[in-house]
Amino acid sequence: MVATKTSPSLLYMIKQVELVVRSHLDDLLRPSGITALQYTSLTVLERHDGLSAAQLARDSFVTAQSVADVVRALESRGLVRRERNPRNRRELLILLTESGRDLLARHAEPVRDLEERMVSNLTAHQTDQFRLALSKAWHALS
Repeated sequence: MVATKTSPSLLYMIKQVELVVRSHLDDLLRPSGITALQYTSLTVLERHDGLSAAQLARDSFVTAQSVADVVRALESRGLVRRERNPRNRRELLILLTESGRDLLARHAEPVRDLEERMVSNLTAHQTDQFRLALSKAWHALS
């Protein structure tokens, strides 16, 4: 009996894309001294500044321990700062600093170029459909 090749699973293919994107992002960010995970946290804060550590962890797809390490590293570089939540004095909010905003601005174009390279073999419609499909897949599992 002849074995037939089957297509790789979607989960495997998604992981392949994630790993190659992360590798390229790490290469792109290395001169600035930050990791892809730290960059992701900065972009989350750019969209929703003043999050608690728990919120930042959820939105960055990491554990509370991981986000604590990320925030410490970013704070030591002056890219984020923490301040008490005026509505809940026991809670610290994490805020993006001007240095953090500057770093994101410096990387905006190269990151956009990486994303464009990733979808360069897709039409604009296929790219929109890809974005929609990824969003639907995420919501189905969330």
